[in-house]
Amino acid sequence: MNYGERLQVFQKSLGGMADAAFFPMSADLHYLTGVPRDIPNFGWTMHPGAWLEGIWIAPGKDAVLTLPRMTAEFGGLSDLKGVETRVLGDWDEPAALVSDILAKFDLPPNPRIAVGDRTHAETLIHLQNLLPGATFVSGTSILRQQRLIKSAEEIAVMRQAGAITEAAFADVIRNLKHGMTELDVISEVNYQLRRHGSLGESFTTSMYNSGPHHPLIFGDRADKSLRVLNPPVALLFDFGSIYDGFCYDYGRTVSFGQPDEEMQRVYNLIMQAQAAGVAALKVGENTTTQADA
Repeated sequence: MNYGERLQVFQKSLGGMADAAFFPMSADLHYLTGVPRDIPNFGWTMHPGAWLEGIWIAPGKDAVLTLPRMTAEFGGLSDLKGVETRVLGDWDEPAALVSDILAKFDLPPNPRIAVGDRTHAETLIHLQNLLPGATFVSGTSILRQQRLIKSAEEIAVMRQAGAITEAAFADVIRNLKHGMTELDVISEVNYQLRRHGSLGESFTTSMYNSGPHHPLIFGDRADKSLRVLNPPVALLFDFGSIYDGFCYDYGRTVSFGQPDEEMQRVYNLIMQAQAAGVAALKVGENTTTQADA
């Protein structure tokens, strides 16, 4: 991926819309620089000065990536190529570092600052203190226009994410056995995703299973995950892989045991409707809403 070119294109788009931009660790930052984001933790990891973690961009200026020392070291980001990186020491003052960067951007008295949609409120509070006259706009909305059209490289990465998901699913199916619980199957999915090259799950792996003796239940994840899958039951998989910053979303249904006549009828109806929708798609001629109809 040519991240330098992406950054330059965004800087040109930014001109006239905002005086500077900030993106935290996110899909936006990964797209612009290749700096990866980690899978979120359930617990909150607090590094000193974490609010400045991200990239600062202004038209015609060199972009600067700022990282707390612990993020830089633990994430292996201390020696990044192609972007200036400034690392905040554990006892350094984060506001002073950001002030120095903003001063070099030559901002007007009341600047417009574009921020990524995943920017924490803590960051905005500090920026308001540093730039009392600033107005904040969505940087993600500005960048979205650039991200809409995928390059050949991006399409190749998306295809690889799909290949990983398909390979993982094939091995899951081979390992299905009567008497398994939903938890057993979900654990197998997550294991096979990593085994085939995924960073992890692109979202929480879920199953929505139903059958004559297996009512569909939403919520109560802990209890329903321990239910034994007694056939006949339709196993509905909802999961996806992560590859090179892209997330894949995948859904499949498998019959656990011989499906009854009604289950087969519903399945065939859904597949026919999907095939009709795919056939209705015409490049440059209709919208997805029209195809759905």
